Amino acid sequence: MLTRLANIFRVPDLRNKVVFTLAIIGLYQFGANIPVPGVSYEQVQLLQERAGKSGVLGFLNLFSGGALTRLAIFGLGVMPYITSSIIIQLLTTVIPKLEEWREQGAVGQKKITQTTRYLTVALALMQATGLVYAFHGHDQALIGSTIDLIPKFTIPLGAFMVLCLTAGTAFVMWLAELVTQRGIGQGMSILIFANVVSAIPSGGKAIFQEGGWVKFSVMLAVSLALLVFIVYMDQGQRRIPVTFAKRVVGRKMYGGSSTYIPLKVNQSGVIPIIFASSVLYIPVLLSNVIPWAWFQNFVTKSLTPTSFVYIGMYFLLIVAFTFFYVYIAFDPHQQADIIRKQGGFVPGIRPGPPTERYFAHLLSRITVVGALFLGAVAVLPSILMALWHLNNFPFYGTTLLISVGVALETMRQIDSQLMMRNYEGFLK
Repeated sequence: MLTRLANIFRVPDLRNKVVFTLAIIGLYQFGANIPVPGVSYEQVQLLQERAGKSGVLGFLNLFSGGALTRLAIFGLGVMPYITSSIIIQLLTTVIPKLEEWREQGAVGQKKITQTTRYLTVALALMQATGLVYAFHGHDQALIGSTIDLIPKFTIPLGAFMVLCLTAGTAFVMWLAELVTQRGIGQGMSILIFANVVSAIPSGGKAIFQEGGWVKFSVMLAVSLALLVFIVYMDQGQRRIPVTFAKRVVGRKMYGGSSTYIPLKVNQSGVIPIIFASSVLYIPVLLSNVIPWAWFQNFVTKSLTPTSFVYIGMYFLLIVAFTFFYVYIAFDPHQQADIIRKQGGFVPGIRPGPPTERYFAHLLSRITVVGALFLGAVAVLPSILMALWHLNNFPFYGTTLLISVGVALETMRQIDSQLMMRNYEGFLK
């Protein structure tokens, strides 16, 4: 690993890409620490102290690197783009036009990307409006108390703040695309990685201050064990062999080769965790508008990150959404049809419906393991903190999943670029 990192800086082209990516991350972190005009610094400090004890706000703050509680220019972070991408991906399976674009190749992908951008700006506009309203003394649903970040609020000032937050999201989206095109790739994931990693020291400090040396040491040991477990599971895959029959076109012979389809154990990444947190966020918002006392008491007492009811619901939702997302991302019918049209087959399995049933059977078995893995990693730190009655909630499971996944994928891309340049001995 260290040898590969050293070899990165020996290749001028790759070194420039890494330096460019680091510069973009620095620019993003700079914008994430500049608050929009009209925000009270004293109230921001108070909000940051209480945000760690709120599951909803703490989770949203995780993906913005703390910029959300500062109401910074980049306060919305990458969440609007992530939400937009998920919506477009889900709609692709039900809207014929989007499905047609997906099958058009590069041309259709450009249209899908452009639609995702427009939807991102629309979502950012709505979320910015909601955040400005919430942080102007209406954040009871987020942190359980009222803090007014905008004491001198006026309608023109509120509109200007919404415009700043929306423009910040569009700028972040552009930065991510720059990293993808001119940096080391996967720009949005790199920015998320920078956000969640930057929150690890503050999360560890919060646990140390509240729980002491013993609990902090145990949590550190559990985190290291989860780190090794995540790396092991992330590499796990089931390789489905596929053979392509020989065919003669003119004077040339095509096919006759064998390859495989890699089915990863964790194909969905952290998408099910984001889905589950969003669903559990809905009752918290409804508690502000539904006057039923029993419902408000249930939300206040049971839907907190250190409640076992919340942890159980969180685990079940992660498992359910893992199955839902995997079957959308890898459609057995579509994959079997593509292989049949290309003249391929799985050895021992007839093309067509038998291949589709074979894929569905394998996918269901692998997804069971992946869903239990995601749920266990996400809730294990929560269980420990619930048993210890720790109120601060740094989302270590989600942080580790994102950090390890992005780091491994980045190193794979760097390895492939080194191999393309054919530098002997680099990967030995």
